[in-house]
Amino acid sequence: MDVSGQYRHELKYEIDYAAYLPLRQRLRSVMNPDRHVGADGKYRIRSIYFDNLNDKALREKIDGAAKREKFRIRYYNDDFSYIMLEKKMKDGNLCMKIDAPLTKKEYDALLAGEILWMACHPSPLIREMYAKMKYQLLRPRVMVSYLREPYIYRAGNVRITFDSDIRTSLYHQNFLEERHDIRATDAPQTIILEVKYDSFLPEVIAHLIQSEGVRQQAFSKYAACRRFG
Repeated sequence: MDVSGQYRHELKYEIDYAAYLPLRQRLRSVMNPDRHVGADGKYRIRSIYFDNLNDKALREKIDGAAKREKFRIRYYNDDFSYIMLEKKMKDGNLCMKIDAPLTKKEYDALLAGEILWMACHPSPLIREMYAKMKYQLLRPRVMVSYLREPYIYRAGNVRITFDSDIRTSLYHQNFLEERHDIRATDAPQTIILEVKYDSFLPEVIAHLIQSEGVRQQAFSKYAACRRFG
């Protein structure tokens, strides 16, 4: 399919609660909360990731492939009125996301393996997903859920998020109704700091995230959750 969009820089940091508290305080002095958050400043994200029988997406991540892609279905706060199919593409520290909305009926059909309707869908992304489910045998593999605390800064189109309580449910036919989440990180207070921006990271933001104990490193929620199967 034709790719239309813009690659953005994406940096990740694995931090603990002690590092999170002062860092959040500093960022709040210059950044604004995302307008979609609840009263606690957070929202719950659930993503259903797809992979093929050879675990292509997982292996590319583990092997450190510079260019890779993943497909997922995502929704927020267990609200099925807004469901998105997403394709995330990575090229080193650059990332791009393409998405297409799904209705609840389409969502249910896709997870049930009923995909013929996708072949003639007006969305190019959904048609691409159909082809890869048919010929590459992409299938739902795991659910990843976490709490996200997001902040935005207009200059540079900066978005900083703190992701906590990362949990996983292995996929099975009724896993949405019979979900048994387990913690996906070794330490219960592990928090993933993600920094996304367009062409430049403003100096004020770069300065604020530089602190002892905050070091850039690769972290994949999908890979962390696939440790269990």
